[in-house]
Amino acid sequence: MFSIIQAAGWPIWPLIACSILALALVIERFVSLKSQKVAPPKLLEEVMTVTRNGVPGPDVVSVLEKNSALGEVLASGLRMLNASPRCSEDELRSAMESTGRLVAHRLERYLSALATIASAAPLMGLFGTVVGMIEIFGSQAPSGATGGSPAQLAHGISVALYNTAFGLIVAIPSLIFWRYFRARVDEYLLTLELAAERLAHHLNTLRK
Repeated sequence: MFSIIQAAGWPIWPLIACSILALALVIERFVSLKSQKVAPPKLLEEVMTVTRNGVPGPDVVSVLEKNSALGEVLASGLRMLNASPRCSEDELRSAMESTGRLVAHRLERYLSALATIASAAPLMGLFGTVVGMIEIFGSQAPSGATGGSPAQLAHGISVALYNTAFGLIVAIPSLIFWRYFRARVDEYLLTLELAAERLAHHLNTLRK
């Protein structure tokens, strides 16, 4: 592996840094976007069951808020009712929407960085290719004859090819994981939005 890095020349180091960063971001997103941390499947039903007997107190709401991202959104609606029992349905929805926007921002964290790596890695590989081509032309004799240094010529070719390949190796998985996480976040946001709608309708029905 080290021999490949040596053959690829100094332009490979920014690509290696990008690959390490991309791997760290992918692992972090896999951990953070687990369904239990974002939207536990039975949480909404449990909240609706509990609220049939009245709005839970602040202690229960605080526990719900720490449960997950969905719990945080639902807790904001319950907290609104605790603070203002006669609030309108629009005010209740507005409270949950405001919290939902904060949750959405947190779920989308680092996705732009992963997308940037996916876009920049091929360009960085292309830069390494250009550096390799410059070394190839630099290996030629000043008179334009082909009697340049074979070692320098081979090094220039290896720099060009290795950087091109490594740029694609970094970019393709980064793009795949970015699209995967983007779709997953969109699915979670839809789940949170529908759950907030159901809870708002449920609470409004109970107050009538």
